[in-house]
Amino acid sequence: MSDAPDIDVTMQCPDWLAALPDAEAIARAAAGAALQGQPQASEISLVLADDQFVATLNRDYRGRDEVTNVLSFANDIPPGELPAGAAPVLLGDVVVAFGVTRLEAEGGASGFAHNVSLADHLSHLIIHGVLHLLGHDHQTDGEATRMERLETELLAGLGIADPYRRPPPKPAREHEDCNERRPR
Repeated sequence: MSDAPDIDVTMQCPDWLAALPDAEAIARAAAGAALQGQPQASEISLVLADDQFVATLNRDYRGRDEVTNVLSFANDIPPGELPAGAAPVLLGDVVVAFGVTRLEAEGGASGFAHNVSLADHLSHLIIHGVLHLLGHDHQTDGEATRMERLETELLAGLGIADPYRRPPPKPAREHEDCNERRPR
């Protein structure tokens, strides 16, 4: 038996492929990076969905009647609790919403004031979701700091810049350019 993770990708929303033809490969690589080093074989499902699909799941399972970028549905069996040599551990499902993800990547959503590629943002959200399946969380400041650090390290391994680093603010203009005139 191989210890390589079994990563199933379902393309629920065709917009993913239209905007990002290699979305499936990107999602697999990000999930594989997050699962690297797990003590035993694991299995996860990734769903690249539309916003309505994610909004429905968010309402039905979390009681929040709104769309979100990524949802994780973890299996109840922690991976470390199965005996060695057991069948692959079904960790759970990660579902990513296309519209929200694209809007965030373009810098058009609250909390995401920087432009990143859709591919890089998809990788970030997949890693974030898989880390939730592995038991990581961000309910406290300490948990959030640890999870963000791990996400940043995993993304760096894929050649992706730190998504939490904000670009420096533009310097204030100290003087008027001699070629510019103020309107009168």
